[in-house]
Amino acid sequence: MRILLSNDDGIDAPGILALERALASIGEVWTVAPAAQQSAKSHALSMHKPVRVEPRGERRFAVAGTPADSVYVAVHHLLPEKPDLVLSGINRGANIGQDVHYSGTVAAAREGVLLGIPALAVSLHVDFARDVSLHHWETGVWAALELIKEGRKKGFPEEAILNINAPDVPVGDLKGLQACELGHHFYEALVDSRRDPRGGNYCWLGGPHANFGDSPNSEGHLVEQNWATVVPLSVRVTHRGVLEQLQGWSGVSSI
Repeated sequence: MRILLSNDDGIDAPGILALERALASIGEVWTVAPAAQQSAKSHALSMHKPVRVEPRGERRFAVAGTPADSVYVAVHHLLPEKPDLVLSGINRGANIGQDVHYSGTVAAAREGVLLGIPALAVSLHVDFARDVSLHHWETGVWAALELIKEGRKKGFPEEAILNINAPDVPVGDLKGLQACELGHHFYEALVDSRRDPRGGNYCWLGGPHANFGDSPNSEGHLVEQNWATVVPLSVRVTHRGVLEQLQGWSGVSSI
């Protein structure tokens, strides 16, 4: 089994290194990931500047670009053949609810699915005040390996990303792995406006976590109860209900 690893935290991030070590025993692992932090870059591709690729060892490459760049370059240029699986993560921080639209972690997996390759995205719901060396990366690894094992037996879904979120607890404290729907992730609104030493204005965007909404069975609440969760995300984004509604509007033709 040939596995392509990527992420948005960068090729030296502890989450991707944990996956590298765990997957080495089950397949041929290629790691092609951003050279530096690329969080919240979503599915951006570098169309108007060169993308530099630096070898970092056997089957390891650092890409001076986005997560989607990394998967694109890997599949179309670096790997000898298309991989059997794309695995993105383990991200430091959850990708729950609206996060999936901003996430570079999810975008790397999405790029794999768009190229016809089964893909998983894995994230760890952490307290960012905690030192990165103390996170339970093995819990995200466990959830990914469980789904890979079942996917190899039963077949991975087509045109869907398996988006995994795991709590930052020891594997022994997990209640299990729960499939569920995408929930909500709300943040405090924040635009922190400041002035630089030369009198120019600049802003920091993005406030802290607020809550996971009201649905008790959504993935955010389940993760807080020590479940690892998996949400299948479709890459087909047509809103069928609204399509039917539009076909009743004056001047809008139906097929």
